[in-house]
Amino acid sequence: ATAAVLISFGVVLGVTSPLQLIVMTVLEIIIFVFNEIIGRDIIGAVDAGDTIFVHLFGAYFGLSVVRVLYNPQHAQSPKEGSSYTSDLFSMIGTIFLWMFWPSFNGGAAATGDAQQRAIINTYYSLCSCVMAAFAFSAWVMPSKKFSTEHLQNATLAGGVAVGACADMMLTPGGSVAI
Repeated sequence: ATAAVLISFGVVLGVTSPLQLIVMTVLEIIIFVFNEIIGRDIIGAVDAGDTIFVHLFGAYFGLSVVRVLYNPQHAQSPKEGSSYTSDLFSMIGTIFLWMFWPSFNGGAAATGDAQQRAIINTYYSLCSCVMAAFAFSAWVMPSKKFSTEHLQNATLAGGVAVGACADMMLTPGGSVAI
């Protein structure tokens, strides 16, 4: 539940007050537990890397909170956007994701071959997403330069996308395609 709340925090950052964050956290944890019970126990869904129950839930819950608390004045704020320092710290966080995401996806898998498959599939997915980001980043940017934000988002996308099926028998091509 903690990771789902942190993902939601990333969505609502700068839109909510501290009191709203506390209320959001309490509500989200309660709804998250019910959602996981329904998904895992009643429906029987398998989610090795917690892509569905943690990442997807946290993102959509955060988007719902932002929609409810939307204020058009936030878009014109001079604090909107990033700075060199925040981009630098974000890139350090991205490096940590590269190091630990395979173990995150593999940790929930069954011991043995399933864990090894989860780690290998996650690395394939991370690599393919970042290579695709490099290929398209300079092409779509008006300045024709690479964007670190694209690389950071590609790392997140690669790790999360393969998480639900990381321990399955994917071919290298399947991991890359995901």
